[in-house]
Amino acid sequence: MSSETWIDVAAIDDVPEGDTLGASCRGQGITLYKVEGEVFATAGLCTHGAAHLCDGFLDGFEIECPLHQGRFDIRSGKALNEPLTEDIRTFAVRIDGGRVLIGTD
Repeated sequence: MSSETWIDVAAIDDVPEGDTLGASCRGQGITLYKVEGEVFATAGLCTHGAAHLCDGFLDGFEIECPLHQGRFDIRSGKALNEPLTEDIRTFAVRIDGGRVLIGTD
């Protein structure tokens, strides 16, 4: 039995294809991404310099931090290059009734 709670964070139509959308979940900033019609969600701040990832450059499944050009894989949260040393948190995503829900525990 899962202890995950699903939180409504945005309308699916508000998440632009190939781009980002900043949102909030329980007072925490998150970033939503839509790539090839699929929505992904990560923590909203870069682990290196506290820059907002929704202001970064999305290239395929990689988000580039706008501050120091570190890149994360939005599917896993894995830090892909320097100066990053810490991965970002990712969230499970589900679409229900045209709304984006993210899973929190």
